[in-house]
Amino acid sequence: MKNYNTLLFENKDGIGILKINRPDALNALNAEVLTELSEIFDEIATDGDVKAVILTGEGRAFVAGADIAAMSKLSVIDGRAFMIKGQAVMQKIETIEKPVIAAVNGFALGGGCELAMACDIRFASEKAKFGQPEVGLGIIPGFGGTQRLPRLVGKGMAKLLIFGAEIIGAEEAKSIGLVEKVFPPEDLLAEAEKFAALVVSKAPIAVSAAKAAINNGLNTDLPTGVNFEAEALVAPFGSADRIEGMTAFLEKRAAAFTSK
Repeated sequence: MKNYNTLLFENKDGIGILKINRPDALNALNAEVLTELSEIFDEIATDGDVKAVILTGEGRAFVAGADIAAMSKLSVIDGRAFMIKGQAVMQKIETIEKPVIAAVNGFALGGGCELAMACDIRFASEKAKFGQPEVGLGIIPGFGGTQRLPRLVGKGMAKLLIFGAEIIGAEEAKSIGLVEKVFPPEDLLAEAEKFAALVVSKAPIAVSAAKAAINNGLNTDLPTGVNFEAEALVAPFGSADRIEGMTAFLEKRAAAFTSK
């Protein structure tokens, strides 16, 4: 893994700990961060030693938002290009075959909330704050927030949060389905690592297939979604890991999966 200016990365027993490292700017997303996120997820996608990713922020913020100082100088054309760049990064994170867990350690506002929503699962510190405050700046969420937020919390709640530029705490975020679990700040990363280790212990080809089936089928009708599921099942069912997993179950022992 190459060195990055705005990111820190560590591989801990197959779990990639990825930190956005602009603490003086509350890890705000500028063009450099977006470029480096795109590049590192390309690396992760092809690195067989990384089986899951935990995405978090250095310091007291997850990501406080996009870099408003930089955005304020953009033309309409450049602003649209910046938003499309951000959308592409979020899409890459959402569709990478490996599971990505957001460990939201502080502010997750604007682009930070959108980044968390692009992850598969969101764990949050009790001190975390979530929101899409863009309309207070004269714009709208542009990294996918108008699309992912209603899919997670429902149309009405998404409109309430976006129209009112509402900022909510971790427990409220959990109550509406934006966050899966909330932990004391000092336990957040350890709990994310514990869950990631549990996922890594499963068959990687099956986890990837399950992710694809859920993502591809979510916004279709049920029969189409079930067809996605049937197609996604083919690769793991034909894998050595399926034989190992079922054999281990019958032999009452832990499975030793080998797929990358």
